[in-house]
Amino acid sequence: MAERADSRTWANRGVFVLLAFVLIVVDLVPLDMRPSLWASPDLLLAATLAWVARKPTFVPVLVIAMLFLMTDFLFMRPPGLWAALVVVFTEVIRRQNYDFRNMPLLVEWGTIAFGILAITIANRVVLAIVMAPQAPLALTLIELVATILVYPLVVLVAHFAFGVSRTSPGEIGKKGQVL
Repeated sequence: MAERADSRTWANRGVFVLLAFVLIVVDLVPLDMRPSLWASPDLLLAATLAWVARKPTFVPVLVIAMLFLMTDFLFMRPPGLWAALVVVFTEVIRRQNYDFRNMPLLVEWGTIAFGILAITIANRVVLAIVMAPQAPLALTLIELVATILVYPLVVLVAHFAFGVSRTSPGEIGKKGQVL
């Protein structure tokens, strides 16, 4: 049976949703009208992965699905493909939560990097199969590398600014449940 979330968990869920909306708006606001030669990192993906790897209860799967489906529509990507890939990857991370508790940051970073690479390749392959228009490969690779490189910084910000730290083995919630 599912455990009820305490007020801290609900507050952190709200903080994550607000942070996601801020990141989406920052991505949507044009800073320059000329075409870009480089792609910025996907900060929403990095933040989502960091929060799921650290505190999976703070980011429910439905919230992830809704946010990334909304970004598919806003960024004019094929609706549902990127959202589905991100949901699958975050659920893989969520199932490995006990492994992430004891992982050094470099191993976590490598695991996340491999997953980002896998969903990016899967996205490009599916788009190629259905012959949908894609961003140039160079821009996709730049965004991929930038997202992987920014992940440790996102983890630091999540830890120090938002208090999203790893769940300790044996940590107990407010209602006495083992986390």
